[in-house]
Amino acid sequence: MSTWFTEKQTENFGITAKVKQSLHNEKTDFQELEMLETEEWGNMLVLDDMVMTTEKDEFVYHEMLAHVPLHTHPSPKQVLVVGGGDGGVIREVLKHESVEKATLVEIDGKVIEYSKQYLPSIAGALDDERVEVKVADGFMHIAESERAYDVIMVDSTEPVGPAVNLFSKGFYEGIAKALKEDGIFVAQTDNPWFKAELIRQVYGDVKETFPITKVYTANIPTYPSGLWTFTMGSKIYDPLQVPAHRFAEMETKYYTEELHQACFALPKFVKDLTKG
Repeated sequence: MSTWFTEKQTENFGITAKVKQSLHNEKTDFQELEMLETEEWGNMLVLDDMVMTTEKDEFVYHEMLAHVPLHTHPSPKQVLVVGGGDGGVIREVLKHESVEKATLVEIDGKVIEYSKQYLPSIAGALDDERVEVKVADGFMHIAESERAYDVIMVDSTEPVGPAVNLFSKGFYEGIAKALKEDGIFVAQTDNPWFKAELIRQVYGDVKETFPITKVYTANIPTYPSGLWTFTMGSKIYDPLQVPAHRFAEMETKYYTEELHQACFALPKFVKDLTKG
């Protein structure tokens, strides 16, 4: 008999993957964590029955969360990643030579531990000398930081459990204080098919906090609906006004200079969510 994992993305819709074996299952202090070896997607990290990342398609999410803001900023040196214990965003951040220090703040140390064990191609950069890993509450870390970072990336789960506070207006206001005077932040903001109101709310909150606010998209097949959004808040720099010389040569599988511009061209039903 075949074994299948199903993520119930709404009450009426889900996605299913055939499983070779369960590599690890544990109830951590914060969530249910499972590592699965799947036939189609390779090893898969699942938190509270939601797919977080897979070996096959992880590069899309991690490249788009990291490279869009890091190319928008002219010289990012101090970078913070909130969440993202799998290490994928950190791996992409380190591709930028200007980065002197990348700080990862992940609330659940077990995510880091088992990502290193079962997702080494994703988590391998966490031991880099430029990286500082803190097992701590990202919300509190932001609240205690002031003018500390050039770029902040929020790599959170959906707004449930420990991630609820990471989708609040107070959190975005804290991020603005934690950023330097020309800082940029970006957060994953779910999908427009099932979470339209969340995107509308986040965009409105970020727009009230940052002079430049943009939504962009990427195609991530193992995430709900496959169409994923990211919301950027910038104090000075417009991601659509990046000079050509700033796009550094680096190894990517999804992100390109052309895509940097194109990802901000939104389908009308998504663009409508950004209209007050």
